[in-house]
Amino acid sequence: MHHQKLILFDFDGVIVNGIEEYWFSSKFACEKYLLNNSKNLNIDKYIEVPKIFVEIRPWVKYGWEMVLITHEILKTYKPLNNLTKNSFLENYEENCSKLLLEYSWNSSELQKCLDDARVFQIRNDLKKWISLHRPFNEVVSFIKSVKEKGYKVGIISTKGKTFTSKILSNLDIFPELIFGYESGSKIDIISNLAQNYVITGFVEDRRKTLSNVLENNQTKFINCYLAEWGYLKSKDKIDLPQGIKLLKIKNLEDIVAN
Repeated sequence: MHHQKLILFDFDGVIVNGIEEYWFSSKFACEKYLLNNSKNLNIDKYIEVPKIFVEIRPWVKYGWEMVLITHEILKTYKPLNNLTKNSFLENYEENCSKLLLEYSWNSSELQKCLDDARVFQIRNDLKKWISLHRPFNEVVSFIKSVKEKGYKVGIISTKGKTFTSKILSNLDIFPELIFGYESGSKIDIISNLAQNYVITGFVEDRRKTLSNVLENNQTKFINCYLAEWGYLKSKDKIDLPQGIKLLKIKNLEDIVAN
């Protein structure tokens, strides 16, 4: 397999914009699975995705965090809002951990709530659930074109593999490899793949993840691309380290130009 060329893609923020799905599924999880354990939620507070949810998205690493953030935004007493957002983001991971302790929750529990919310929606209206994911058409076309050129394609998602596969199938994308959050950390997945494939590039919208790839002895040779169209913090594009290239959506062909 060592001669096979593989291009890796993150999913949400790179292939699709799933912000609507994350919001409505997280909101549904709060309403259906958390409301009994968490009183004083204003479930009907927002009809559309609130701006603050979009602004916090670049800090999120795992799906369960979306449920936690949605819960805080929907609280009737001391909600997470524009006045408290900056202080929350200054110590984002620590604040998420504090909230888990405060409510006696754990990350696996919240992830299950999110997964259950998705399963419920898929069973009741798959078409509507899929419509909440807005594809980046240029990326979809690029993936199809590189497969025709003989490249293998791998998708590494923080969604569950089953959910990711349903959306990809709807986009008529059938990658050789799909990994969900069940498969472990991205760096472990990529390290294992590097033993069997020539990884031509990895497209991701989380700068920290790309830095981890470059700092790992087994993956430091991989060309890393920061997706400019994804969920980026304002400072993410500044002073990129050697080995990470800022990729514009119109320049996707640069990945296979080397």
